[in-house]
Amino acid sequence: MPLRVLLLVSCLWLACATPAPRPLSTASTAASAEPELVLVESSPVETSLDHADIPDAWRVWPEMIGAATRTLEIEQFYVSNAPNSRLEPVIQAIEAAADRGVRVRLLAEEKFFKQYPETQERLAARRIEVRRLDTAQSLGGVQHAKYFIVDGREAFLGSQNFDWRALEHIQELGLRVRVPEVVRALGAVFEYDWALAAGSPPAAPSPGPAGTVGPGPFPARFDGETVQVTPAFSPRGHLPEPAMWDLPRLVELIDGAKRSVRVQLLNHRAKSRDGSEFRELEDALKRAAARGVRVELMVADWSKRPGTIEGLQALHAPPGLTVKLVTIPRWSGGFIPFARVVHAKYLVVDGEASWLGTSNWEADYFFRTRNVGLIVEGAAFARQLERFFSDTWSSPYAAEVDPRATYTPPAISSEP
Repeated sequence: MPLRVLLLVSCLWLACATPAPRPLSTASTAASAEPELVLVESSPVETSLDHADIPDAWRVWPEMIGAATRTLEIEQFYVSNAPNSRLEPVIQAIEAAADRGVRVRLLAEEKFFKQYPETQERLAARRIEVRRLDTAQSLGGVQHAKYFIVDGREAFLGSQNFDWRALEHIQELGLRVRVPEVVRALGAVFEYDWALAAGSPPAAPSPGPAGTVGPGPFPARFDGETVQVTPAFSPRGHLPEPAMWDLPRLVELIDGAKRSVRVQLLNHRAKSRDGSEFRELEDALKRAAARGVRVELMVADWSKRPGTIEGLQALHAPPGLTVKLVTIPRWSGGFIPFARVVHAKYLVVDGEASWLGTSNWEADYFFRTRNVGLIVEGAAFARQLERFFSDTWSSPYAAEVDPRATYTPPAISSEP
């Protein structure tokens, strides 16, 4: 089915399912005052990185899912639970939603199913539709987006995988979004990927019917102020609107910087896995530094591995362009594979404009891999992101890259 048809059907369904406007009352006035954008974090236990005024994902997710009355769409890289973990109440909330008649659909990446099959199989046994997307065959990369949509009225997107470790042992950052246009755009992407996973790929994506899903920006309330939000997705060629492709928007943000550019990622690589060059973002950072903008890049210590650390060492050129590695101490309870790391992905420019999403800064994430994000223009949101960045940048866990050092990669998948 062509994407334009999927978009039209999705939007018509949403229009029909939306309750008629109610007369204003105290309750409805209070509901209308709800923020349309909320920053949501995860912080590793036994660290000082938690923020008391930023909600935690492990609390927010069950609340959102518990409010579902009609539909719940979940698109994730993978699902990995553990007994008595912070993800278990989330999984139980999904099961409860299905039990009360909510249509629940879960879409995950095929590549990791063999590694983490248990929870998907558990959900499939509870009247929940589960599909896996062989993204290597369809898009060329992986399904790396992490988001879910509740009743077509609100969504969550961010760096948190549906992984118990992401809620307890990894620094993450996401957004609770109640902006109708953004939710519809995410819904269009979900329908497109859901069809791909069924083996009935839509035709080459093209802009949807007029008035269904536009590229933005759209107004949203955040912390009592109005900001402008724009969907920013990848990969190119598989989007509701071509203007939603995130890579050129990120370059545009950096090229517009006048004072500061602050970036946090799991990793950044200017050399692709096939050996080709991916210069767009790194060159933009260098251009900013060359015109006097203070550029700060912060990545996880997983980047100490060969093939990645050399590029970061070459990029590090303080005071104009500074690169730091962040190391999260080992948990007191022992080694945890694929954890104790910073995994948030965001950009802040001049304390005025921001991007938050699911992409690391490597070529595959923009050209062959499904990712989602949001560009936010407004000082209120940028201020909170800047504080989040500064708290990690100035923490004892962060240290400048040494261009002359020979680094030993940290243990990631198994204890040394």
